Amino acid sequence: MYRRIAAVAVLTLTLVGCDALGTHVDVAARAGNQELSAAKLAEMMQAAKMPPRKDLALAVASLWVNYQLLAQAAARGDTLGDPAIADEAMWAQIAQRKLQKLQTVMQDTVTLPTGAALEKAYDDGELLAARHILFLADKNNLRQEQIDSVRRVAERIRRQLTPANFVANVARYSGDPGSKDSGGEYIFPAGQMVPEFEMGTRALQPGAISDPIQTAYGFHIILRETYPEAKAKFDSLYEGIARQKAESTWNVDIETAHDVKVKDVATATVRAMLANLDAYRTDRTVLATSRRVNLRASRVANWIAAFPPQAQIRQQLQQQPDSVLPEFVKSLMRNELLLLSADSAKIGLDEAETEQLRTSFMTSVQTSMGGLGILPSQLADSGGAAGSDRGALARTRVNEYMELLLKNEAQFVDVSEPVSLALRSRYNGKVNDSGLERAVVVATELQVKADSAANAAMPPSEVPMPGAPPAGTTPPPDSE
Repeated sequence: MYRRIAAVAVLTLTLVGCDALGTHVDVAARAGNQELSAAKLAEMMQAAKMPPRKDLALAVASLWVNYQLLAQAAARGDTLGDPAIADEAMWAQIAQRKLQKLQTVMQDTVTLPTGAALEKAYDDGELLAARHILFLADKNNLRQEQIDSVRRVAERIRRQLTPANFVANVARYSGDPGSKDSGGEYIFPAGQMVPEFEMGTRALQPGAISDPIQTAYGFHIILRETYPEAKAKFDSLYEGIARQKAESTWNVDIETAHDVKVKDVATATVRAMLANLDAYRTDRTVLATSRRVNLRASRVANWIAAFPPQAQIRQQLQQQPDSVLPEFVKSLMRNELLLLSADSAKIGLDEAETEQLRTSFMTSVQTSMGGLGILPSQLADSGGAAGSDRGALARTRVNEYMELLLKNEAQFVDVSEPVSLALRSRYNGKVNDSGLERAVVVATELQVKADSAANAAMPPSEVPMPGAPPAGTTPPPDSE
């Protein structure tokens, strides 16, 4: 359960507390006039059997803020239905659509090779096309006599092969599950295959078949296809590479034209941000500069939060060396510059696309509120007429739900990043970093007490420890 909550925390937008909240180490989070104490947060973590870690404390506190703010909005009958709220909250989705449209426009300007140019690229080996039959003989697991036996089989089969019967023999003999069903075919750029396979392919003229070539996997018999045989797949893949090269050129041109520079502070800032993303939601530190726009830590935090959870962008970046982080910042700066270019070119969303995004946002709001049982209609049906009564009812339902969730007795209700962003643009929600640290200390103490109580309740072992007398016997007196 705690892993699921920690993963969801990637998408929660929680502004770390201002100075007023930060001075209260006993307050872990605040949503409107509701406070989550460090002690209560520790109890929630203990109930969920979570290890007392700060990242998990942040995950739980962020969920609590999201749910409390949803309750506050629902009690006021506010389902965030204003289109302007949706447009602001869905900024990342809008940006993605605009960037995709701009890329299409840019791709239409690419001059792709055709005809003789494609065949020349094939003959020059810019992409290699080959079919192969693999006779498995793992060097690490087989004895030399077994490997020699496989070699003799491969040599015998080689004498039977022709370009006409090659594919049929792939199906009959090949031990490569990745290519057997496609006639043993691979189309690949330089450096993708093991060196022996690539060099063996390059040594062949189109249409020729190799003798068995040994790699760590076994023995390969390779047929280098002719251009007409590989044309359909080769042309498609080569055009894709040409487009990627053009895009790389655009990126370099953008960086050069706008004098993009990443600040020295960027690496340490992003590294810290990955450990506690929410702490940088309002950070104005400039991480990269250009002639048109500066990229601040707050914007980087919002970009990272906007990645879909399945991308696991935070986890991936945390595993990368420091040298990768400036390049990541530079890629986000390119996004910003491309968005400005899209605006200059009047590239935007049409009415249908805008309405689709707004509907998606509204559906997300309704789903989250409904899952918690706090839709305005659900609160009204319960007889809460006054606003204060609806607020109390909504808070009660949210609190009861979180207790069940942390016991793994309720289905998880997600609050998407756009909804979380919209809530915080209208209501006051904060997480206090020092309060989280205090909660971890208290949770550690609770776990120690629980472990001690569990150990005390265990019956004494009847198996004597080494050197100890059997149970029920009196140790002999010390001998002089």
